[in-house]
Amino acid sequence: MIHYKVYIQNENAEWVTFVHGAGGSSSIWYKQIKPYKEHFNILLVDLRGHGKSKDLKRKAFADYTFSDVGKDIVDVLNHLQISSSHFVCMSLGTIIAQSIAAKYPSRIRSMVLGGAVTRLNVRSQVLITLGNLVKHMVPYMWLYRLFAWVIMPNERHRESRSLFVREAKKLCQKEFKRWFKLTRGINRFLHHLLADEPPIPTLYIMGEEDYMFLPAVQARVSQKKFSQLHLVTDSGHVVNVDQPEEFNRLSIRFIQDQQPVERVG
Repeated sequence: MIHYKVYIQNENAEWVTFVHGAGGSSSIWYKQIKPYKEHFNILLVDLRGHGKSKDLKRKAFADYTFSDVGKDIVDVLNHLQISSSHFVCMSLGTIIAQSIAAKYPSRIRSMVLGGAVTRLNVRSQVLITLGNLVKHMVPYMWLYRLFAWVIMPNERHRESRSLFVREAKKLCQKEFKRWFKLTRGINRFLHHLLADEPPIPTLYIMGEEDYMFLPAVQARVSQKKFSQLHLVTDSGHVVNVDQPEEFNRLSIRFIQDQQPVERVG
């Protein structure tokens, strides 16, 4: 089982599951834990190959899919007997949450998707193609630093950029290549995954400076019934780090606005 950590507010509190993106770990939520602990039970997970899950030895950690990674999280929910949870996700973690929503919709009460990835633009696809061509020839950290600079180019993105580069250093080269394989054909995968909208309340929180991913999210939300979008000023891709107070305010209020789970007994 992947590594996880829980914070219990009380036995009747709503659960919130935090899902980081590729190259990160549950440590990226350090600006969310304290305010969230005041209202919710918290579940933090380290995705396979990341954080404290990086040393797990299992056959399934060869090549895998977004669905496989999502199933890891569902396994933790089952282990902890959490029937349903709100999900707060960042970057590629938003794809994992939406793959869970497609396969196990009853397990997700609502979704907060920060720096969401719904489609790769031309610049992103060029980067991915370049990365796949040279990933066996250059150290993966060179590629990761390049991606970090392209995705988070501004001076005020420095903290987010540094955080993700620091966390990515904990990955091994083989693990990086496994995650990189997930990007092959990702637009076709996302088109199929997001074609139908499950009836799950969804809040997209995007930085106004998230140049690579914001336009696609804006186009998607305009066509969906259960989704809404909030833009955060002076923020790039990693909005929970760039503007944590605004991210926390918006996301906590959104989760609290959802109807409470009907409890039996």
